[in-house]
Amino acid sequence: MNDSIESLSRKIGSASDLQSVVRTMKALAASSIGQYEKSLSALADYYRTVELGLGACFRESERTAAMPQQKASTPAGGIHAVVFGSDQGLVGQFNDAVADYAIKSLKTQPGKLKVWAVGERVHGRLADAGAPLSGLFTVPNSVEAIAPLVGEIQIASEAHRDENNEVGLWVFHNRPLHGALYQPVGQRLLPLDAQWRRGLTEIPWPTSNLPEAMGDGHATLRALVREYLFISLFRACAESLASENASRLAAMQRADKNITDLLERTRGAYHLLRQSKIDEELFDVIAGFDALVEPRRTRS
Repeated sequence: MNDSIESLSRKIGSASDLQSVVRTMKALAASSIGQYEKSLSALADYYRTVELGLGACFRESERTAAMPQQKASTPAGGIHAVVFGSDQGLVGQFNDAVADYAIKSLKTQPGKLKVWAVGERVHGRLADAGAPLSGLFTVPNSVEAIAPLVGEIQIASEAHRDENNEVGLWVFHNRPLHGALYQPVGQRLLPLDAQWRRGLTEIPWPTSNLPEAMGDGHATLRALVREYLFISLFRACAESLASENASRLAAMQRADKNITDLLERTRGAYHLLRQSKIDEELFDVIAGFDALVEPRRTRS
């Protein structure tokens, strides 16, 4: 056997230390998934409230007329896209999946394109594909850090928008499925889709007292649209983070299993080699004893 007892002992120690790190990362990933899933659950109620408010505004014809009717043509201000990825590795094909999906989807969108990446890993993947990158944002490490990030994204998008032109806004991210599975998805947030607006007007009001917009209905509608954009970006970020941690958890589980198998094999080899060394020493002792006793037996 090529390995010595000392080298096998070092391998066992290194693998045990690595397994401790992997299990710590597993615990952190599982904890993070929980907080992002809770934030998505809480966000659903708020999103429902915003939908009801938008539907109430759109139902009033004079308020709806205040909103410019969007056409199927390309927005004159071009296309802005936000792609959510990760800053860290150990997530498998997480960044490749969302980057490839975004690139493929945006190829069908005519007009000048500007892309913002959330995460260094997906930023590098988009850069390699030749995407027209306009900025890079750091991936938030907690639910509390998502809102400031969304504000930064909105400010960056507004700074690159021509006041006289409408801008198309797309968001791409990975959405969690069952277990560690996820799928890349994309959503057009702007311009507002006419079919989507009609769908909101068909949502029944939960009480018999129909709502009425107070004051400037146009200002109310614009405020609700801003909240809709904020919620959509917040939800995309939270779903991306939940998918990232689920993917990392699955990777850490596979790594933990591989390390456990490696430790079993290495420890088995270590014990076998150690027992072999003990047997050799015992044979040497017995052989030495026989060598000392044999002359006496001969003389006797």
